[in-house]
Amino acid sequence: MALEQEKPAPGSTARQTKLLLVALMVLTFNTGLIDAVSYIGLGRVFVANMTGNVVLLAFAAAGVSGLSVTRALSSLGGFLIGATIGGKLGTSLAAGNRRRLILSAGILEALLIFAAAVSAIGFEMRSSAPAHQLYTMIVLTALSMGLRNAMVRQLGVADVTTTVLTLTLTGLAADSPVAGGSNPRPVRRIFSIIALFVGALSGAYLLRYGVALPLFVAGACVLFTTAAYTVIAATVVKE
Repeated sequence: MALEQEKPAPGSTARQTKLLLVALMVLTFNTGLIDAVSYIGLGRVFVANMTGNVVLLAFAAAGVSGLSVTRALSSLGGFLIGATIGGKLGTSLAAGNRRRLILSAGILEALLIFAAAVSAIGFEMRSSAPAHQLYTMIVLTALSMGLRNAMVRQLGVADVTTTVLTLTLTGLAADSPVAGGSNPRPVRRIFSIIALFVGALSGAYLLRYGVALPLFVAGACVLFTTAAYTVIAATVVKE
C-alpha cells in the first residue's frame, strides 16, 4: 500500500523529489561505510548486501577458509528481522506520509548503528575478539540494514535502493543509447554508484582507527540525514 502524501504547495513536488533523492544518496554513501565495516572489520561478511552474503554463506558451507557460516547466518537472520520490523513500520504508517516513515525508520536505524558502535569499543579487529562483541555488531548492523531496505522499498524510488547496484548498473547499460534506449535517470544512477564507492572507500580508511569510528560516523550520517530531510521537506510543503 503506497504512502499517502501531504498535499504539496504548487511547484513544490519537484523540490520534494530532489530532497528525497539527496537523502537517499547520503544513505547510499552510508551503506558503503557499513559494508566496509562488515566485510573488512567483522570478518568477510556482508550486512547490507544479502546477495553477496548468501554467496559467502555457500562458500563457507563448502569449507572455504576465512569464511564463517555462523557469521553469515547471524547477518542473514538479523537482516530478515530488521526487514520485518521495517515492513511493519511501513504498514502502520501507510495512512501517514513519507516524512513520518523516513524519520521513524531513520531514528531506529541510527540507534541500532550507534548501539553497534558502542559494542565495538575494545574490539580487536585482527583477532575478531571478543566473539560476543563481533556477533553483537553483526546482528545490530544487519538489523539496521534490513530496516533500511524495507523503508526504501516502501518509498519505491526508481534506481535508488541505497544498498545494491546490480539493477542500477544494468539499467545504465541496457537503457543507454548504445543499446538503443532513451537513457532515463542517468544522473541518479551514476550518483548512486559514486556514493556507494565513496562510502566504502571512506569506511576502509576509517577502519585504520578501529571499528567503532566508522560506525559512529554511519550512525550520525543516518540521524542527520533523516532529521534534515524531515525539517526541510516540511518547510517545502508549507511554501
